[in-house]
This record gives sequence, structure tokens and C-alpha cells, in this order.
Amino acid sequence: MSGRQSAEERKAQIVAEVLRLADEIGPDRLSTTDVARAVGVSQPAIFRHFSTKDALWLAVAEAIADRLQRAWAKAEAGATGPHARLKALIGAQLSAISETPALPSILFSRELQVDNQALREVFRGLLGAFQGRLVAVIGDLQTAGDLKHDVSPEDVAILLTSLVQGIAIRWTLGARGFALVPEGLRLFDVQMELLRAKEGACDA
Repeated sequence: MSGRQSAEERKAQIVAEVLRLADEIGPDRLSTTDVARAVGVSQPAIFRHFSTKDALWLAVAEAIADRLQRAWAKAEAGATGPHARLKALIGAQLSAISETPALPSILFSRELQVDNQALREVFRGLLGAFQGRLVAVIGDLQTAGDLKHDVSPEDVAILLTSLVQGIAIRWTLGARGFALVPEGLRLFDVQMELLRAKEGACDA
């Protein structure tokens, strides 16, 4: 084992424990005492790294945002063609939720979202960034003639985002009784088939 952790290492450890505990006991019930106990430090030590509980949650949100943005960029970079890029983006989002099960609970926590405006703004910006990526790829699909033109790229992006959110909620409420990523991608394929431009069809 190495010696004392640096401040950044300790902060990363605290954020990781918050995510684990938020899944275990719920974000609204989570206290800094719980976090301190899990990390193995005193409660005042938590506040030496994060001035308030809101600041701690903001750090958690920023860590999630960084993780998701890296996953999106990697997904798009590894895919060829707009359909593969779109499916890779949806898969990356589903994988991130599967790997960070507390994410839906945090996103839909009324107490956190109402009480912590900075956290709300981070997640709002994150949703906008994800939809922006989807809109760009959906536009490429429409330009290629692979997708209906009578539905705006923005509306398709909202449909796909809602699909991800809906299945994440179903997965969470159903005690994670199914594999999230395969089921989500199956429904993505169903949704895309419904939106696919049919030969000889009129968009009017």
C-alpha cells in the first residue's frame, strides 16, 4: 500500500463512496456521517475537502458528467456510419447507467434537484449535450435518406432520450431484473424501425 492519499485522491474516493452509498441507501437519505464512515475518516474531514453537502453533491454531478462525456466521445469515435454512431451513443448511456446504478435515483431525486440548483444545472447541461450529439447524428441519417424527414431531429432525440430514461426507471423499479443494455438496445432498434424511411413512402 502507498502512503497518505493526496487531496485529489481522497476527494475521488469520497465521490466514489457517495455514488455507492446513494445506490445502497438512496441519495435523499445519505448523510455525510454515512460517507465519513464508509471512507474511514471523521465527518469534519469530509468538510475539509467539500465545504458543504451541496458542494459534495456538485462534485458527484461533475464526476458523472465527465464520465458520460468521455463515454459518448469514445462511443462515437469507435463507430462507423451515422446509424452505428447513434446506437453506440445510446449503448454508452445505458452502459453508464448500468455501471453507476445510483444515477437514475440521483437524477430523479426531488430533494437534490430542488435544493441544489448547481447540481440541477449540471444535469440539465448534460442532458442538453447528449441530445445535441443525438440531433447531429439523426440529421446525418435524414440527409442520407435513412430516416423519415417529417419528424424533426430534435423530436427524435427526445424520443430516444425518453426511451433511455424510461427503461432506466423500469430497470430500477424492477430490482434490476433484466439486462439493461441489451433490452435498451432492442427497444432502440424497434424505435428506429418505426422511424425508418420506407421506399416509395411520401413524407408529406
